[in-house]
Amino acid sequence: MDNEKITILGQTNYRNIKRRFGIRPADRRRHTYIVGKTGMGKSTLLLNMIIQDIQNGNGLAVFDPHGDLIEKALDHIPPKRINETIYFNPADIDYPIAFNPLYHNDTSQRSLVASGIIQVFKKIWPESWGPRLEYVLRNALLALLENQGQTLLGVSRMLVDERFRGQIVRRIKDPILRNFWEIEFEAYPKVFRTETISPIQNKVGQFLSNPIIRNIVGQTKTKFDLLNVINSRKILLLNLSKGKIGEDSSSLLGSLMLTQIYLAALRQAKIPEPDRNEFLLVIDELQLFATDDFPSILSEARKYRLSIAGMANQFISQLPPGLISAILGNVGTLISFAAGSEDAEILAREFYPSFTASDIQNLPKHAIYLKLSIDGSTSRPFSAETLPQFPLTRRSARDKIVFQTQQRYTTPKEKVDANILKWHQLR
Repeated sequence: MDNEKITILGQTNYRNIKRRFGIRPADRRRHTYIVGKTGMGKSTLLLNMIIQDIQNGNGLAVFDPHGDLIEKALDHIPPKRINETIYFNPADIDYPIAFNPLYHNDTSQRSLVASGIIQVFKKIWPESWGPRLEYVLRNALLALLENQGQTLLGVSRMLVDERFRGQIVRRIKDPILRNFWEIEFEAYPKVFRTETISPIQNKVGQFLSNPIIRNIVGQTKTKFDLLNVINSRKILLLNLSKGKIGEDSSSLLGSLMLTQIYLAALRQAKIPEPDRNEFLLVIDELQLFATDDFPSILSEARKYRLSIAGMANQFISQLPPGLISAILGNVGTLISFAAGSEDAEILAREFYPSFTASDIQNLPKHAIYLKLSIDGSTSRPFSAETLPQFPLTRRSARDKIVFQTQQRYTTPKEKVDANILKWHQLR
């Protein structure tokens, strides 16, 4: 990444002299958090950052639970980057993209994969979570991970289909895991077993009964290698529109993908640090995708050149207290648009003594207060204004991007349906 390619964030206005400013690539590794009420300009700031990353040849993944940000970003992909772009669009039911969270070549990460999936489910169903549910679910995931070609569809079947379970268990090499299924699980009294597995069946089944989710995670092989996405500086655009696929499905797919990207970044440990490629994450509505593991991502990611170049949400109070502390303690750049009273009190402590809670509450549209990471240190708070959306400089290549994504990374719905039906009929 060219150190001279500064990402422009906005402009200062001092005595009617406007000067643009930005952030250097090295400082983006310290992460950027953007907060503010809807309609104040957050999405335009994120889009302008994304456009610059696309133009500068950076690798990045964008998580968008509304779809508007991704739709606009698609129009800015230049011809030379069409084949580097993956358009992850779950709403395209005729061509479901292949994304199997259990598809892993690195056997050393099996436990991490299982833990990551569990954290995603735990985030979505916190009210009904318990240690027994987690224990059995973890063992089911680990068993499936020891069997190549299995998917999340196998979780429920593992619990109720004795013949299928026997086929999976026979291939397990881990003695502790095998002991659980051959001795401990089989010894569960019928009533106890039913009480144990019913919550898992209900929760996992809730998602997998949705054909949109089932046809994505039910494909045996992920058609894009996330480590290759990172190392080749590709563009991964995740259109996780809540309006089209539902909030829970959006949260599930986005959280799973965020976990998988982090695990792929960890595999760069084998590469000397100076040779690791930068990869940027832009996450809108952070609260939808951040699991209990997210503080670890914040603290560890920079070592693997994984930078959260823009994480945004409307209200700090939407986040768990521990996550708020992790964000404010780890980000190098903090940007605030106008905020509500509760958030303004939190932000005022970060911007003290330059700006008060009242100042933050009364910011006009497109105006921001920020602390900027500069050469590894955080600046004093200052005021600025964001820029209008950067204009299109060429004809949109959207149709070509959608077509090449369908050709490379998806499977026609009819074929997916047939493969899943065949899998269910195997005895």
